[in-house]
Order: sequence, then C-alpha cells, then structure tokens
Amino acid sequence: MTIGEEITVFPDWFIIHFTENNGMAFGMQFAGEYGKLILSVFRIVAIFAIGWYLWRLIHRKANKGLIISLALIFTGALGNIIDSVFYGVLFSASTYRELAVFLPEAGGYAGYLHGKVVDMLYFPLIEMHHTTAPSWIPSFLFGSDNYFVFFRPVFNIADSAITIGVLLLLFFQNKFLKKEK
Repeated sequence: MTIGEEITVFPDWFIIHFTENNGMAFGMQFAGEYGKLILSVFRIVAIFAIGWYLWRLIHRKANKGLIISLALIFTGALGNIIDSVFYGVLFSASTYRELAVFLPEAGGYAGYLHGKVVDMLYFPLIEMHHTTAPSWIPSFLFGSDNYFVFFRPVFNIADSAITIGVLLLLFFQNKFLKKEK
C-alpha cells in the first residue's frame, strides 16, 4: 500500500489506513538528529527490563493477570521496536505515489534503529462535519474545517497490546499486587 491508501473493512467504523509513525504514540517524536536513536535505545532497554521482570514473576508464580498484562506490554513494545530497528533497513521509503520496495538495491531508507513504525488500524467511530468545538476541547481533535472524528488515531496491533496491558494493570492493580498473607 502507498502512504494514505485505505481499504474499508466495515463501512463507517473500520478502515485499514496505511501510515508510518516516526516516533511515539500519536506521531509524537523527539526532536533533533539523535531523537529517534535515543527513543529506539530506550525501547530496547525497556524491553530487556520488562522481559527480566516478567521472567522473575513467572518463576515466582505471581498473579496470572499481572503476568498477562506485562506480557502484553512486552510483546507490544517488542513488535514496535522490530519495526523501528528493521523496517528502514529492509524497505525503500514509502510515498503517497509509490509502494515501498523490499530489499531495494540501493538499500533501505534508514539505518538500524531509525526506521518508522507501520500503523494501519483506523476506527472512525463517530464523524461530525461542520461542528463547532467548545473552547475547552483540545484543538487537535478538530481540524481547521471543524471536522470531528472520534476515534482519530491510527495504530497497530502492538500499540493495542501495550494499551490493553497498561489498562489491565491500572484497573486491576489492587488484585494483581495484593500481598499474600
């Protein structure tokens, strides 16, 4: 797929929309020449730390919900770092007009740890045209043409795994981290 190309799976609520993310969630990124490298190294360190902690929890026979939550965060982070590490090396740059080429003769568009993360899942659940937003609503939710979309972010399965893992930890932390008598 080319950047921005879409395939409608279920009309009005689920679209596969091809985009690439330069940095973190919602397209945020560290500025500067070394921002992407710092983010990638941080992700790798975080994966090793979470993996080590997960291994310890499994051997201690910790609460299964805690293990599952951390496993979701771990696998999601691993999926995103695999994209970031290898995608730029293995593919040519994606554009709005041309498909990326796998293993191009000239090499990929970026070096190790500098690749983009592919996001494709888009769920525009509610769309409102010509809507005036209240002043307290953040401006990024409404475009300049007063067009509102709820749920605007485009994400991937790895992002979903991380989000579900974090939400499980937040909602069930008392149960997961309860001290045994």
